[in-house]
Amino acid sequence: MRRARLMAELTQAELAAGTGVTRQTIVAVEAGDYAPSVYLALAIADRLSSTVEELFGGVGETIAADAREGM
Repeated sequence: MRRARLMAELTQAELAAGTGVTRQTIVAVEAGDYAPSVYLALAIADRLSSTVEELFGGVGETIAADAREGM
């Protein structure tokens, strides 16, 4: 997500304002410390002219792999 935000030439504060959350929320999502709701993920994807799958697709795959490995 960070790469897409930088390519869109947006600061974390600008993305936060455009999606109705705080900058701290964007920081946490980018760091992987917070999983956004479906509604927030859609808003972020829309603001970054992307898709939820492009921005967060690897997250589900990582969770599934961890589950298979017993993590």
